[in-house]
Amino acid sequence: MPSIACRHQPPKGGRLTSTSRTVTRATNAQAKRSITVTIKITPNDKGNPPGKLADAELHFAEGPLDGLKLIGFGIWERRSGSGRNVTFPARQYNVNGERRSFALLRPVVDVTAQNKLREMILEAFQEYEAQAAIAS
Repeated sequence: MPSIACRHQPPKGGRLTSTSRTVTRATNAQAKRSITVTIKITPNDKGNPPGKLADAELHFAEGPLDGLKLIGFGIWERRSGSGRNVTFPARQYNVNGERRSFALLRPVVDVTAQNKLREMILEAFQEYEAQAAIAS
């Protein structure tokens, strides 16, 4: 079973909009690949829709995804008021007048893989909030 380890790196240039993390994935003892992913946070200053705190993007800096970004993540305040949630990129469509969505980023096998990414995005948003509080 592959293992994933995350190491936090502080943002470069004092930018408040991103957090950089290095994710190393080992498929066996000899083969290791490293991918640097920058999580870019864009706050929802307009407050519309209600409850949406920010958008997030994943910027890839190494490997086969170098120079690409994955957009469409949303950071939301939970309706119950306790905690936050991350929505993943999805395509919306209509069937017989009913609105549905198709998830664009899905786990291959292990559903907990999404939870790891969700936690990384929430951590990046917490760091963004802390840096924004210091800057103001």
